[in-house]
Parts: sequence; C-alpha cells; structure tokens
Amino acid sequence: MSSGTLIENFAEFAKRKNIDRPTMIRILEDVFRTMIRKKYSTDDNFDIIINAEKGDLEIWRFREIVDDNSEDIWDHDKISLSEAQKIEPDFEIGEEVAEEVKLEDFGRRAVLTARQTLIQKVKDLEKEILFQKYKDMVGEMITAEIYQVLGREVLMLDGEGNELILPKGEQIPKDRFRKGDTAKAVIHRVEMVNGTPRIILSRTSPVFLERLFEAEVPEIYDEQIVIRNVVREPGERAKVAVESFDDRIDPVGACVGMKGSRIHSIVRELQNENIDVINFTENKELFISRALSPAKISNMKVDEENGRVSVYLKPDQVSLAIGRGGQNIKLASRLVDLEIDVFRDVDTIDDEDVALEEFNDEIEQWVIDELRRVGLDTAKSVLVLSKEDLLRRTDLEEETIENVQQVLRQEFE
Repeated sequence: MSSGTLIENFAEFAKRKNIDRPTMIRILEDVFRTMIRKKYSTDDNFDIIINAEKGDLEIWRFREIVDDNSEDIWDHDKISLSEAQKIEPDFEIGEEVAEEVKLEDFGRRAVLTARQTLIQKVKDLEKEILFQKYKDMVGEMITAEIYQVLGREVLMLDGEGNELILPKGEQIPKDRFRKGDTAKAVIHRVEMVNGTPRIILSRTSPVFLERLFEAEVPEIYDEQIVIRNVVREPGERAKVAVESFDDRIDPVGACVGMKGSRIHSIVRELQNENIDVINFTENKELFISRALSPAKISNMKVDEENGRVSVYLKPDQVSLAIGRGGQNIKLASRLVDLEIDVFRDVDTIDDEDVALEEFNDEIEQWVIDELRRVGLDTAKSVLVLSKEDLLRRTDLEEETIENVQQVLRQEFE
C-alpha cells in the first residue's frame, strides 16, 4: 500500500467521522512517529511532512557526517563519511545529510498495522468527542427515536445515530414504548465504560419536568419566571414552586395557561402526573401553607433548627394534607425542605372514625403515644397512610406498624 493510498483512505474515513483537519494531521503524525521509533529507536532527528488533501507524505531523516573512525559514529543522528558519500559523493565531514525515508521501507506488516492503528485512533477520538458533547449537555432535554425495547432498559438513537439508554428505573411507571416511536427525556448522566460512552436518559428526574415547563412556558424560557424547586412522585404527583420577577406576571397562571392549555401537554407527557404549581415566597409559613394545598391550615409551629414543622388542621382537612398514600405531605416536606408533622387542632372526630385511645386494650399505650406525637390520633388517620410512610414518620418498627394496621382495619370490617 502506497503512502498516498493510505493517507487518502484515512482522510476520507476521518471526514465521515467529522474529524477536523488539524486533528487528522496530528493523528497521522503520531502513528508515523510510532513506526519510526519501532524501526530506528528514536524519532528525534526525523521530520514528517503531510498533505492530507493530496495524499502526500514525506519522512526525512537528518544526520551529521562524522569521520569513519569517530567515536560518535554509532549515535542515531550521526553517519560516517563513507556512508554519506554513497548518497552524494561530494559530502564532507560536518555537513548534514537529509535522507528521505519511504513508507515502503518500513515493511508491509508495519504499514498494515499503521492503517489499523489510524482507524482505531479515529474511533477512540470519536468516542471521546461523543462523551464530551453529551457531558456538556447533562440536564438538557432531547427527543430521540426508540429502536429497541428491552426488559431493563430502552435503547434510543439521536439524530446522528448515537445510542442513548433509558433505564427502567428512569422511566415513568406508566410509560409504554414501541420501536420507531419518538420520546422525550433529559440527559441524566454520561459515563465512560471500557472506553465506550454510556449516555443515560431520565424521565423521572425533576429536571425533566423543569425542561418541559421551559418548553411550554415562554416566560420561563425568557427568565421572567424562575422555577425555585421541583419535587416528584413520577407518574403520580408533582409540586413545582415558581416565582416571577415581573409584578405584572402571575407565575402560576402563566404556567397553567388559558384553561390549562400549557400544563395539559406536560401532564400528558408525564402519563397524567398530577402537577401542583405553587407561588414561591420567602415567608416560610406561607410557603408551607401553599405546599400543603389543597388542605387549609389552622396553625403551625416552625422549628427550623431541628428541620421540622408542626401543622394543625381541622379534622376534615387532615386527609387532604396527607393525601393518597401520604403523597401530598411527602412532596410538601421535600418542597419546603422541612419534615412536616400533622396534628388535629380539635379533639372532636367524625362519627365514623374512632379515637386511638379506644384501642388501648389491644395496642400498647406507648405505641398510641408515638402515633399521636406525629398527629395521628384516630384509626382512619393511621390507615390512610402506607406502612412506608408510618415507618418514615414514627420511631415504630415494621412489625409493630403491621400489628396496629391489622387491629384498626378489623374495626371497620
């Protein structure tokens, strides 16, 4: 293979991979210098001239002429007078010999190895470029085509045919994908595994919801409205705190849109995830009150030092504050970054409910006291919460909670 053919083939391959000319020249020179070092042990006294567009390659070896009996005759950059005069008869001691080395002089095997090395270097560079490109795009939203649906992940392709991965854990539980469809997701993280970039997408990240709002609400994109915080139970419920820098703009109204036109498209994309848009305020108590919407709070005590807030509500507002499966209070706690404890502000309970004190013959008093400490003083207020929520909010063990739930359920069977 001639040098011209080798360089032309490599240049064409590099252009297909969108490798710029300076980088292409650098790769070529690195490979040729490696060949030189293998044959001559050093490349210090060699010059390489490459014209990739014409496919030209020149390799020049420079050596100083010394006397045939000189002690330096074996140095890599020296040549004996007799050897130099075989190249040019009128050479003299002290002059420099510039000798062109042909690619063919390295041997057929070395040239084929160089060809494979060039291709591999471009592929490695292509992977590095892809890694850096997507690393800089982390947090951005992308629309990609689905080309394979697997059990643990969905494989997608971007516009350039690069593989993107949407793991099962980053999918909304109600997501259903088919090959050939397109889907939106946010670039969650990028990692290099055995030299190959893995681009991980997410549809459950709060950032994904932020990007959807930016796409649907021009005031957010133009930074007239800022999203202060987003918390989600993917596919179920989300709370978004927004603030406007322009007094003439209602941030909640702008995000919802006329008759819900803006938020409806976001809800559909998130598989009917229920989204509460809340006005952010530096007034902590007011922000907590808005976060627990639709429940109406009677009173509260904020203990920022311990990261807790005690909220007092009318009996008919407790279930609203807690929400189905404890979703509302859980998201509100994350939104305001405080642990919220709910208490009833009156002693009366509805006719169908039963006070926990009535079960003191079946449930130990210290367990009842622990439940009351977190605002749970009736049977229904305990049953409305899941076992996981009770574990999170109380100091009770799992077995104790299961026994309490069993006793209370029997009351209403």
